[in-house]
Amino acid sequence: MTLFKNTFRIETARHKDWDYTNPWWYYITINTKDHVQWFGTISKGEMQLNKIGKIIEEEWLRTINVRNNVDLDYYVIMPNHIHGILIITPDVVETTGPVVSNKILQNTETTHRVVSTTLKPNSLGSIIGQFKSVCSKQIHATGKNNFAWQSRFYDRIIRNEKELLKIRKYILDNPLKWEIEKDNHEYQE
Repeated sequence: MTLFKNTFRIETARHKDWDYTNPWWYYITINTKDHVQWFGTISKGEMQLNKIGKIIEEEWLRTINVRNNVDLDYYVIMPNHIHGILIITPDVVETTGPVVSNKILQNTETTHRVVSTTLKPNSLGSIIGQFKSVCSKQIHATGKNNFAWQSRFYDRIIRNEKELLKIRKYILDNPLKWEIEKDNHEYQE
């Protein structure tokens, strides 16, 4: 077990032999603290971004301009979270899809990651940590000082094209499922 905020928590489910700076395709989900709906609303199955949601989208898309080793695939910003496929590339190499070796990636689902100052530069954790930090600063500058992210994020190594297609469909369909699956948290603007 490892300590997190002076409490015990279960051991990470991250792939122990995987270097998260490796060029690869990763599916990520980042939630707001307490799942508060900060980013807008769903209307008729479509996400309507508010000012804060637009900050999130602008920074998500800006990631590829800030880092020459990152590319983006499908994403969706929901009222209280973002789903996206982030691709770590070998510097400035164009990506066309996941190249998968089943020897390496059998049973490699990962769960939550604590962002810390000891993360490797250009690792998945450092990329997401910077994204969250920049967004938080901009949101706080709008006067929304109580905005916060959940301290961790979910990630999954995408193992093959079939899984990639399934994740893309999930991302596309997420706004349509909102009314069925959403938590009953108050909307914050």
